[in-house]
Amino acid sequence: MAELSRRHVLVLAAVGLVATGCAPTSPIHTTGPTTAPKPVGPPDWSGLARTITGSVARPGDASYNTAKLTENPRWDSAQPLAIVSAAGSADVATALAFAAKYGLPLALRSGGHSYPGYSAGGAPGTGIRPSVVIDTRQMKAITFAGSQVTIGAGASLADVYDALGSKGVAIAGGSCATVGIAGLTLGGGVGVLVRAYGLTIDSLTAVEIVTADGKTRVASATENTDLFWACRGGGGGHLGVVTSLTFATVTAPTVTMFSLSWPFSSAAAVLAAWQDWAPTADDRLWSTLKLLNGPKYGTHPGLFVSGTWLGPASGLNAQFAPFFAAAGAPTSNLRGSHTYHDAMMRYAGCATIPIAQCTTAAGGALVRESFAATSHIANAKLSDAGIQQIIDKVTAAAALPGVREAGISLDALGGAVSKVDAAATAYPHRQALASIQYTATFPDGTDPAPLDAFVRGFRSSMMPYWGDGAYVNYSDASLPNPATSYFAGNAARLKAVRAKWDPRGVFTQPQEY
Repeated sequence: MAELSRRHVLVLAAVGLVATGCAPTSPIHTTGPTTAPKPVGPPDWSGLARTITGSVARPGDASYNTAKLTENPRWDSAQPLAIVSAAGSADVATALAFAAKYGLPLALRSGGHSYPGYSAGGAPGTGIRPSVVIDTRQMKAITFAGSQVTIGAGASLADVYDALGSKGVAIAGGSCATVGIAGLTLGGGVGVLVRAYGLTIDSLTAVEIVTADGKTRVASATENTDLFWACRGGGGGHLGVVTSLTFATVTAPTVTMFSLSWPFSSAAAVLAAWQDWAPTADDRLWSTLKLLNGPKYGTHPGLFVSGTWLGPASGLNAQFAPFFAAAGAPTSNLRGSHTYHDAMMRYAGCATIPIAQCTTAAGGALVRESFAATSHIANAKLSDAGIQQIIDKVTAAAALPGVREAGISLDALGGAVSKVDAAATAYPHRQALASIQYTATFPDGTDPAPLDAFVRGFRSSMMPYWGDGAYVNYSDASLPNPATSYFAGNAARLKAVRAKWDPRGVFTQPQEY
């Protein structure tokens, strides 16, 4: 689903709202120079630690086993060479120079939600060698200047929304508590206010970035404009290490959250009605449609629509009217109006806990969960055959070995997203109807192969209806033509920008684009 709250469905007690799936962000990662300098000798790790403000964790250090973790436990077996927890752009530049001096591969990390596990720095099966991980999660300062906010690259969305909401302002974005703001933004930024305010990149005004030459630069509409264009939707780990981002904010809205459900026997009617209604509804209304299966659903999968409405609460019934007329009345229709701050904390699963515990780190109340996932971009409405394909695949998901929950999420686009030209930013899918996630969650220790096969097979079965488009923030290492899938007509321009700013290929990864 969009960058949202948990992959499993939670019915929030206050208003029965379905918290939507926690999406890994754009993988901020690299595997090192294509032509690495000849190493000058054994790496001087203690020297590196002395020359940075942050910290260095190496195998055997007390902090290593915690510092190396990403948000997906399936990559916990990674053994990176070191984790450099950078405190600022100077630390990043020092780490880049250190890796170049000793010919060491790199892996960059913001929130740690990379779908293919690249930011783990060398997990088996990812195609990444043991690497020096440059981790930006210490860079989480949030400062305000008028209507603008500057956010450190490693700030989690929970911290971002807490700070914004406390000031009475907002930006559009996902709601997964632990996603890093940099990863979310660099790939585009689909979330719960996307139809009203656009993608996260549509409010981005500047980035601070350390490029391959080790220099810290600002990219904006007036400085390094090609780099700024590429940072708005071109994905992470290809152009440099973003250390902070500046956004234009809007006045925080009142958010009416809603949750609807139907028996699974209504799936065909609900799917058909939703795809007619959701992408063309009032721009103030956003929704996600989920078909999910697993042990907790019993004999039939779950069928849910949840979302946000920024208009008067009294106007929501009128918005639902054409949808319900075509889909049939839901068996559950719950809603509640909240401040922006409260709404985003609810989506993050953090409404009843202190912000300091809204994390999976030590002392946190949130729990990491293993997952397999991939994506699609829906540019056309489904035929009856396409709708039936979804129903059949979700029904079959119950038989997956070790599955906790598996299925599909469709996040409505349109609205403000579609009012920006496809070439204005690197994100190209401006006229799409929806962003699609195929997901499967499972307990730690479960063989992920059948779950990977399920989500990828699900995607393949829908290609006759939706084509090959995909969302870079939900990267899939198996895509045969990732540049085309992620960036469509913007791929060639993005490649040229990369060649300009990283001519030696310092920032590379198994899936090049």
